[in-house]
Amino acid sequence: MTPRKIAAFALGPIAGALLGLITLPTITWFFAQEDVGRIAMLQVTIGLSTLLFSLGLDQAYVREFHDVANKPALLKQSFLPGFLLLFASLVGLLSLGDFMAMWLFDSSSFQLSLLIAIALLAAFVSRFLSLVLRMNERGLAFSMSQVLPKLLLLGFIGLYVYAEVDKTLTNLILANTAALVFVSVVFAFNTRKEWVAGAASKIEFEHLKHMLRFGIPLIFGGIAFWGLTAVDKVFLRTFANFQELAVYSVSVSFAAAAIILQSVFSTVWAPTVYKWASKGEGLENVHRVTRYVLALVVVLFCFAGLLSWIIELFLPAHYSEVQWIVVSCLGYPLLYTLSESTAVGIGISRRTGFSMLAAVFAFFVNTLGNWSLIPEYGAAGAAVSTCFSFWIFFFLRTEFSIYLWRPMPRLIIYGYSGVAVFGAIAFTLYGSRLDSVMVGFWMIVLAGTIVGFKKEFKVTLRFALGIIKWKSIKNSF
Repeated sequence: MTPRKIAAFALGPIAGALLGLITLPTITWFFAQEDVGRIAMLQVTIGLSTLLFSLGLDQAYVREFHDVANKPALLKQSFLPGFLLLFASLVGLLSLGDFMAMWLFDSSSFQLSLLIAIALLAAFVSRFLSLVLRMNERGLAFSMSQVLPKLLLLGFIGLYVYAEVDKTLTNLILANTAALVFVSVVFAFNTRKEWVAGAASKIEFEHLKHMLRFGIPLIFGGIAFWGLTAVDKVFLRTFANFQELAVYSVSVSFAAAAIILQSVFSTVWAPTVYKWASKGEGLENVHRVTRYVLALVVVLFCFAGLLSWIIELFLPAHYSEVQWIVVSCLGYPLLYTLSESTAVGIGISRRTGFSMLAAVFAFFVNTLGNWSLIPEYGAAGAAVSTCFSFWIFFFLRTEFSIYLWRPMPRLIIYGYSGVAVFGAIAFTLYGSRLDSVMVGFWMIVLAGTIVGFKKEFKVTLRFALGIIKWKSIKNSF
């Protein structure tokens, strides 16, 4: 894959994360806090239903794509079983009236149940059609799969404000559903050649069985990781209230800016490492890169702790708690990124089951943490539990990588990351009472990181200055 194509694929996560910084905070100004929390439950449900009903065939489609001649037939074979199962399940749930709306939103409304069903179907369709774009290396079109829903939702919210439409839960869910449906229609148009050709093809049941044998085991790993990232919202819905869920969701949306780092690093890192592995050279650079990533992760935690008060300027007064919670919410994207650099041995050894094992164990830790902390601390407890669970996830992936591949000096990795996580947890739970103490803590950690990674910061600074100098020279001609 060329650098231009990599950039095209990376554009989606980057633009999606930036739009995420705008979308949910914008909604907080116009809709009730409880309704913002209810939107989070819709997103959790979409993620789980797409994961379950795909039957792992989305991953099988990716795996088989380059090995089959009739790719449109492969699309039909991958898409149809899960779609029919999802459709039949939703018809059954709709026959129960307002069951889905009551379960998700505590709202007795068949109209909301119908909108939920349409949203789930549209998200499922978009998932598979976006894979067609991805596998055909249509990077720009694929990136739109992550940008369009947020962009359209912002457009619908703006239309509501301009037309002075009632800011009700139904209208908020309608805007989300309409955005998903519109995106699925755009994807259907962009991939019309593939799915039209696939519709006329026959399903090869023996091949389908082979694909299911490959895909279904992946569901369990997917559910474990989904649980690791979503169980906090489920527990907030159960043990707290929609207001706490709204505060937590907004905190996560601000922390999602760090997903830019995760997406860009993952896009570039994995192909680079596997290229080194295939040539049997360059692997000595893994620990060096890990030190750069570790320094960046700790610095970002520090800056978040020092500057989180700025968030309060962009939100209504009843979201003031977000400034404390957001630092722990950074644990997911930052620690996951760090684990990507330390866990390369799992991918090189092709023992991916160990990543699933790490996710399963971290999921159980997160479940126990949420169950223990949410009743007392609400959204803050959920953030703390998820942050600590991702440190466990990172720790296990690193240890498994060392076990499967080769040792690496990791005391400094665990030390710096552990201090950052400890600070994030203390900041979230007690930051409002220990404000000046926490400022001093983050300043000390930041200074210690700069001193401890002096060489890495010097190299980075020289590199940045070199780019600036080159651009100034180039522009002078």
